[in-house]
Parts: sequence; C-alpha cells; structure tokens
Amino acid sequence: MDKIADKAADALVLLREKKPLVHHITNWVTISDCASITRSLGALPVMAHAEEEVEEMVGIAGALVLNIGTLTPTLVSSMIKAGRRANRNGTPVILDAVGVGATRLRTDSAKEILAEVKIRVIKGNSGEIATLAGARAEVRGVESISAEGDAMAHAKALAKSEGCTVVATGAEDIVTDGSKAFMVRNGHPRMGEVVGTGCMAASVIGAFSAIEPDGTLAACYAMIVYDIAGEIAAADAKGPGSMKQNLFDAIMTVGAEVIRKGARVDAK
Repeated sequence: MDKIADKAADALVLLREKKPLVHHITNWVTISDCASITRSLGALPVMAHAEEEVEEMVGIAGALVLNIGTLTPTLVSSMIKAGRRANRNGTPVILDAVGVGATRLRTDSAKEILAEVKIRVIKGNSGEIATLAGARAEVRGVESISAEGDAMAHAKALAKSEGCTVVATGAEDIVTDGSKAFMVRNGHPRMGEVVGTGCMAASVIGAFSAIEPDGTLAACYAMIVYDIAGEIAAADAKGPGSMKQNLFDAIMTVGAEVIRKGARVDAK
C-alpha cells in the first residue's frame, strides 16, 4: 500500500504545518500523556472539561476527542454539549470507548453519546468494539479479555450502523468505514505494556482528523504514524517507563521518509 504510505507521510507534513488545536474531554489517568503525544506530534492540545466552557473551546478547535476512561454523569453531559457544538461547526468528533462492556455505566454512556452526537471515528479495543456492535465480550477494567466472533466483522458492522469510521486496536489495527478497510501491521508489543497508549492513539487520530476530512483515511494515517513511532520507541526501551518517554521523542522526530518506507498496510 505504497499510495497510503505516501499519503500518510504527506499528511504528517501538513499536520505539522497547520498545528491544529485538538480539544480533549478525556480521562484523568492519561490526560498528561494525551496532551504530550498531541504536542509531540505537532498539534496543539487543550484539556477542557467544564460544561461552562466546552462549547466555546470546541468552537476554536480542529477536532474533539471524547474519552470515557474516568466517567461521571457530569462528564457525559459535557461531552454531549461539546459534541453537539462540534457537529454544528462541522468539527470531527472522535470517541474513545474506553472500558465499554466492563460496566453498565460505560456501555450506556457510550450509547447515549452515539445517540446524541455524530461521531466521525470510534476507537476501541476488540472487546469494546464487539460490545458496541452487539456481540458478547469480556472487558476487565479497560482491557479486552475476549470477544466472540471476528474483529473485522464487528468493526465493519459498527461502522455501518453508526455511519462512521471504526478503529479496532490490537496486535494489528483495523480501520474501516464498513465498506473499505485497512489493516495496519506496524507497531510493537511493548506499546501494550504502557498505560495510556490506547488513549494516546485517539489523540493522534484526532490530530489527523483535523487536517484530513475523510475519517477512514485520517484514522489510517494516524495509526501508521503512531505505530511506526512505537517501533522506533521500542528499539532501545528497557521497560514501560523508557518506552513511554521514547514514544514522545519518536513521534516528534519521525520523518515523512520513514513513514513512506516503513508503513505496512493491507487493504481488506
């Protein structure tokens, strides 16, 4: 998929030129990591949660990332308010379905957000995506333990039902709009050892969505760049601590030529 690799490389250059503002309403565990990965990539992060300012903030943003990792009803209200304003402005909204399937609150809240806000990209692990697609899955905390059926089938079904792009992360990342699909085969197992890499992936998707109107292409570019940065970071990481720090450095310094040569993507 040389063409996709070339487009991802070009998008990375454009993103760094445009420096879009990415508004996050995200979880407290990884909020600093999400801000850092966004800034290291070349975009500008802002973390604004209060209902009193989310509409104003999203009004000047290029994308909105909603992450339900540390959920409260008040946070859901802020997400819906910001999401509706983003929809009115034509601003892309990314939903990171963290922990969907683990508790009723998370599952019901994700479904409420999907009912109230037009989402451009839903991101989750295999269990989270399977749950939203209506399949049985075991999600323990925020980790996917098992999911019945085929991950690609679940991702495509959810994308079709919601009319959006779905990213199902794993050893290989699935990106689909329900019709066309890509399998991104970059990345490194050490990424899964670091708390927050899933949340950071949603931030990267948000940044690329701010400069690429096609949600599926934006998500594909994001996962290519993020996963290649993960490979670079893992090269001399001694454990999760150095892996995380290396990841920030790698995504800041990775160049277009590395993306062109290193992308491993299959169309499905």
